Amino acid sequence: MDRELRQEARSLVRAARHLLAELAEEADDFGPPPPRQELPATPPAKPSVEATSAPVPASAFQSDLLGEQPAFGTHPTLQEVREGLGECTRCRLCEGRTQIVFGDGDPAADLMFIGEGPGEQEDLQGIPFVGRAGELLTKMIERGLELPRSAVYICNIVKCRPPGNRTPLADEVGACRPFLDGQIDAVRPKVIVALGKPAASLLLGRDIAITRVRGTWHDYRGIPLMPTFHPAFILRQYTEQNRRLVWEDLKNALARSAELRAGPAF
Repeated sequence: MDRELRQEARSLVRAARHLLAELAEEADDFGPPPPRQELPATPPAKPSVEATSAPVPASAFQSDLLGEQPAFGTHPTLQEVREGLGECTRCRLCEGRTQIVFGDGDPAADLMFIGEGPGEQEDLQGIPFVGRAGELLTKMIERGLELPRSAVYICNIVKCRPPGNRTPLADEVGACRPFLDGQIDAVRPKVIVALGKPAASLLLGRDIAITRVRGTWHDYRGIPLMPTFHPAFILRQYTEQNRRLVWEDLKNALARSAELRAGPAF
């Protein structure tokens, strides 16, 4: 009997591990989730200032934010967008930043990479994707696609570092959204590569599981959009399969951009 109980216990442990692995796969690419907020037993008669200004959960990449229009003309320059951003204080992220991390690369790039937000090194240097995840992205671009990093354009959905590298909250994303759209309108890339769940969720207009949409073609305001894993996810889950999947996504993005640059065949 003891032996049978031990075997059953081992089976239950294996099943639990499998379930946890599946849940982790569907989680955000990096950063802890926002703290859970317990509902008060008795709602206050009048909301306090703190309650009315509380952060919106990061899962709320809802359509009201996605419907905001860029604050610029049809074809602004990156300089105009950066000047419009100024020394931004539109959301709470300005309180902890060292500097704004706007973007980096060719202002007329065919490929545009959009990530989640600056990390520690990005905040210190003012350049997106220069930490460990950035080093991996640079290798993907330069060794994999055989393009200099300077030939693509790289930015994030928010321009200031979230505390502890957490996922940006919906109101923070909304504050930066016009400037992200301004960057896209300025660069006018042939293809956008969305790096990770938050960037892909924002651009697709819904909360997505990156494992389900990566490698599939979508559209953002008339521009082909390829979601793929964030380099930080690859660093944590450094498997041959994950590396191969991202490599296939980037090859497809490069091929599509080349086709669009060449124009229709007659």
